[in-house]
Amino acid sequence: MPKLSLVISVYNEEANVIPLTEKIAASLQGYDYEVIYVDDGSQDNTVKNILSIRDPQVVLIRFKKNYGQSSALAAGIDYASGDYIVTLDGDMQNDPADIPMMVKLAEEGGWDLVAGVRKIRKDDFFIRKIPSRIANRIIRKTTGVKMKDSGCALKVFRSEIAKQISLYGELHRFIAVLAALEGATITQVDVNHHPRVHGKSKYGLSRTFKVVSDLILLLFIKQYLQKPMHFFGKWGMIIFIPGVVINIYLLILKILGHDIWGRPLLILGVLLLVAGFQMITSGIIAELVMRTYYESQQKKPYRIQNIFKGGKQV
Repeated sequence: MPKLSLVISVYNEEANVIPLTEKIAASLQGYDYEVIYVDDGSQDNTVKNILSIRDPQVVLIRFKKNYGQSSALAAGIDYASGDYIVTLDGDMQNDPADIPMMVKLAEEGGWDLVAGVRKIRKDDFFIRKIPSRIANRIIRKTTGVKMKDSGCALKVFRSEIAKQISLYGELHRFIAVLAALEGATITQVDVNHHPRVHGKSKYGLSRTFKVVSDLILLLFIKQYLQKPMHFFGKWGMIIFIPGVVINIYLLILKILGHDIWGRPLLILGVLLLVAGFQMITSGIIAELVMRTYYESQQKKPYRIQNIFKGGKQV
């Protein structure tokens, strides 16, 4: 059987990590696997409880502070050594019993990514389900990647694909879309979903605004990463050209002897020139500098405090 690396980002999940580890062990009997917990700056007993698990298959990567779920997943994927990398949440709402079925599907079908779909979702209808349905519809329409449930954390990746994905900011929500941009073949399968029993959900309506912002970034990456001038240049010129026309018109009036000082049209013309120029230059520079920082220099968007394996520091 292939070796599996389970990557689990946890933040204040002290009551879940031990039973989740036990459930994973029961579900993956016969598999060679490792469980990589990435503690994203928990303030409860999450780290203590993970360290109490004296199992050499259990790894703990501990961040110095809270960097966010995307960075936590990136750290776990970087450390993973399995043939397949499995991502799931640490709140026990995903069912580890689904993993063997998904791995088998990936092997037999040659899929790069098998994504879970929460067929019967055990979440609050208004707070979680409605925003999720709206977000999934928007993602499908705008990206062209026909994911039924982008928010389901339970996914099985072929290792090579997972390690090619650049995760930073809040892009973990679009990890399947990012995989598709790398040329991954993707299939989807229904999986179990359980209600949260311990701890509090980290999700809410406020995250919807973050999803929209990240979606705009993702669409730019998808459409214009290799040709940013096609985006910034187009909109920059749409703003810049009217400014040029206005200022030429005012220059002609000035030559003809008219007083143009203080006219609102003059202010508008100058503003359009400046805004158009900034749109063309600063937008490109900011986006390319950000991607260069994380990728070309091989920098990571996180800092690890220490790593434990089987309860012992390595």
